[in-house]
Amino acid sequence: MVSFYMSTRVAVVTGSNKGIGLAIVRALCKQFEGDVYLTARNVGRGEAAVKALNSEGLKPMFHQLDIDDLNSIKTAAEFFKQKYAGVDVLINNAAIAFKVADTTPFGTQAEVTVKTNFFSTRNMWTVFSEIIKPGGRVVNVSSMVSISALNKCNLDLQQRFRNENITEEELVELMQRFVDEAKKGEHKERGWPDTAYGVSKIGVTVLSMIHARRLTKERPNDGILLNACCPGWVRTDMAGPKAPKSPDEGAVTPVYLALLPPGAKEPHGQFVSEKTVQKW
Repeated sequence: MVSFYMSTRVAVVTGSNKGIGLAIVRALCKQFEGDVYLTARNVGRGEAAVKALNSEGLKPMFHQLDIDDLNSIKTAAEFFKQKYAGVDVLINNAAIAFKVADTTPFGTQAEVTVKTNFFSTRNMWTVFSEIIKPGGRVVNVSSMVSISALNKCNLDLQQRFRNENITEEELVELMQRFVDEAKKGEHKERGWPDTAYGVSKIGVTVLSMIHARRLTKERPNDGILLNACCPGWVRTDMAGPKAPKSPDEGAVTPVYLALLPPGAKEPHGQFVSEKTVQKW
């Protein structure tokens, strides 16, 4: 039994009990040769989502995973390490966004949004990077909003976020600075745009580029490809009912990157939308 699982390929999708994440799991169940794990913070909602896909004739598996809880991340990583000797595909999809009409103070929105979308996604990679198998594929779901938010930053911030040599420490410092300045009500005068979600996704996109560079340097022969992507404007609880794309259409680019063929060299360390590398 152990040897069977050790040779079985496995894909893990965070935040996948609904929306784009659920659609990604659905597509992987049809296209990925191996076990596909739907993960969710809430066990009941996760298991209900698995049952819904079972009714479509699909057979995803479930594991509890709350990316805001470091112990939950570590527990999940240990599970996949023990059962499969690692992970072949990791799609970091879990994210939050406040509704436009939400009256929560902007400083609080910035702190909560950046914590989940940036810092918790970073924690996922910090823990799971050690168990990504050779030939692995890592996809961080970002957003085109990261580009529009970047273009609304002042020139100094734009240059820093576009600097190909930016370090993870510098990026963390910038993201924390945004939160601190937002909480003081100073973010706009300090050159930041008025979008917590947009800034959090700048962080995700740049973090992906940093981690891809590190993979190239530290595991040059392992053929792992890591990218950020935009699924598009998709009809979900987060984006609302007026969006033009269905969740299944939104899953196309993340799944494309997750299933890049063995031996592929690119894209790697890129921001991809509509299966096309975008200029950052």
